Amino acid sequence: MKMLRAPLLMIGLLLCSQGFAATAQQDKMTTCNAEATAKSLKGDERNTFMSTCLKAAPAAPAAAEMKAMTPQQEKMKTCNADATTKSLKGDERKAFMSNCLKAEPAATDVKAMTPQQEKMKACNADAATKALKGDERKAFMSDCLKKK
Repeated sequence: MKMLRAPLLMIGLLLCSQGFAATAQQDKMTTCNAEATAKSLKGDERNTFMSTCLKAAPAAPAAAEMKAMTPQQEKMKTCNADATTKSLKGDERKAFMSNCLKAEPAATDVKAMTPQQEKMKACNADAATKALKGDERKAFMSDCLKKK
């Protein structure tokens, strides 16, 4: 019986500790409530103030926590803006967006090949010109990659 006390106490503490962490919404509620109290608002005035205060944009730290856009999201944003400036609608817009999103990334986005990748590409091309297949190709590729 005494052996069960320690684990149960630990589980209880873990569950309780999660309840104490204030969320962003709770922090905002506390701030708005303090402002309403400082202004001595009562009744409908207080309700209106609290409503607008809680609906207001989040504080700067919350905005800073937003993730940076991925390259695909940036591309989508650019293509969408281009389609909007061209006033495209319906099927024309769909076709434009499809082509725009399929377009190759700019030269700065393309990563340079590593020496190993270049070696692999050259050996692969040599194997293709010699029309090697199966075990012959494996042996050739192995030798080619070891030589260069």
